[in-house]
Amino acid sequence: MPLTEPKLLEIMPNARTQAGVFISALNTAMARHQINSPKRIAAFLAQIGHESGQLRYVRELGGDQYLSKYDTGTLAIRLGNTPEADGDGQRYRGRGLIQITGRDNYRRCSLGLFGDERLLTLPQLLEQPQWAAESAAWFWELNGLNELADRDQFNIITRRINGGLNGLQERLQLWARARAVLCLPSA
Repeated sequence: MPLTEPKLLEIMPNARTQAGVFISALNTAMARHQINSPKRIAAFLAQIGHESGQLRYVRELGGDQYLSKYDTGTLAIRLGNTPEADGDGQRYRGRGLIQITGRDNYRRCSLGLFGDERLLTLPQLLEQPQWAAESAAWFWELNGLNELADRDQFNIITRRINGGLNGLQERLQLWARARAVLCLPSA
């Protein structure tokens, strides 16, 4: 069930022209990763809508000070970045529509999408519409989020993506709009 640009704009009105930029990439990625029912599509679009500021951001915002949390310390090590202050935080900042973050996640995503480690040397590929959408759909499928979407387990999906419930109100609003546009009853 391909999504149309007008329907995408009903769900994410702030996407504006980005809806046209992403519609084909989203349809391809969703089909490839079994995001193929109204429930799955609605939950997926709500989550990427929040994570990407309604398709406006494919690269995590923040300056050096903010991104330093990914460069040194416990979080950096957990993400597979080196413990030295060497720029890993900036290099492997969140990218794509679901914000793949950290060297280990870039490596896994690269192997999943390309069968090699090219994202370690070309992390900015995840800023291109095709790979921004593919990386999000890859993450979605890898983490079993289709099955959770089938059961309306939206808060659990949010935790798997975000580690918590950050931005839950906006995510829920996007989910409600997506459900309405895709003709699903409210959850």
